[in-house]
Amino acid sequence: MLDIGYFKGLPTEYIIKFSGGKVVSEGLGQAFFYLKHRTQIVAVPTSSVDVNFVFNEVTSNFQAMVIQGQFTYRIKEPKRTAELLNLTIDPRSRQPISDDLDKLAQRITNIIQMETRNCLRTRSLEGVLDEYEQIAGEVERRVRDAALLEPLGVELMSVFVTSARPTPEVARALEASYREELLRKADEATSARRAAAVEDERKIRENELSTEVALEQQRRALIDLQGQNALQEAESRGQALEKESAYQARAREAQLAVYKSFDSRALLALALNEMGQNAGKVGNLTITSEILASLLNGPAGGGPPAPSYRE
Repeated sequence: MLDIGYFKGLPTEYIIKFSGGKVVSEGLGQAFFYLKHRTQIVAVPTSSVDVNFVFNEVTSNFQAMVIQGQFTYRIKEPKRTAELLNLTIDPRSRQPISDDLDKLAQRITNIIQMETRNCLRTRSLEGVLDEYEQIAGEVERRVRDAALLEPLGVELMSVFVTSARPTPEVARALEASYREELLRKADEATSARRAAAVEDERKIRENELSTEVALEQQRRALIDLQGQNALQEAESRGQALEKESAYQARAREAQLAVYKSFDSRALLALALNEMGQNAGKVGNLTITSEILASLLNGPAGGGPPAPSYRE
C-alpha cells in the first residue's frame, strides 16, 4: 500500500502543511503530494460565516427580553487562528478532527452577547422595542472599537438584530396598554371630529347671520332711500302744484281784470254769448221775467240777478 497521498485545498481555505512537526508550505488553495505517515494538514476557512443567536437578557427596568439575530464573521488572520485552535483535518475525508471551529463561533457569540447586554442595561423595555435595530449597530461598533476579536484573528463583518420580544405576560400587558392607547386616541379623534363639525356649523351659521344682517341693512338703507326719494318727490310735486296754482290764479286775475271796466249788461251779453257757444253742454236754462226786465231796464254797472240753469 502506497504511503503517498495527494491533497488539493479550496480557494477559500488557508492550508498549512506540517511535515515532521514543521511547516513546509502554506497558503490559499494549496495542492501537493504528501507522505501520509508524517504529514498533518491544517485547513483554515477564510470565507464568511453566518451565525444565528438568541439571547435572554434583562433591560434597565428589570424586564426579561429575548433578542434574536445574526452576525457574520470571517477569519482574517488564519495563521493566528491556527495557533489558537486545532483545525487539523483528515486529508481523505476533509473533515476536522476536532470541534474547535464550532468553539470559535461560540466564543464570538459570547463576545456579542456581552456587548448586547451592556447596551440593554442602559435602555428600558420600551426603548429596546423601539431601538433594537440601532442596538445591532451599537454592538458592532463596540466590538470593532475594542478590537475584541483581533486575538482570535477574526473580523466581524456585520451584526443584525431581527427581533426583540418580551415575555408573554409582559407582551400581553403591553398589548392591553397599547390597545387602550389606541382606543383613547380613537375617542379623541372622534371628539375632535365632532368638535370640528360643530365649529364648522357655527361658522356657517355665523356667515348666514352675517349675510342676513347685511341684507337687512341694505334693505333698510334702500327703504330709507326710497322714503327720502318719495318725500323729496312729494315736496317737489307740492311746490310745483303750489307754483302752478299761483300762476293760474294770477292768469285768471289778469284775465278778469280786463272785464272790470265793462258794463254789467255787456258782461251779461258776453256771458250769454259764451253760453250759446257751449249750448251743447247746457241741459236746461231758465230766465224769468224779472231777470229779463232787470237786464233790459237795469242801470248800467248794476249787478242783475244771475239766471239759473242746469246741465
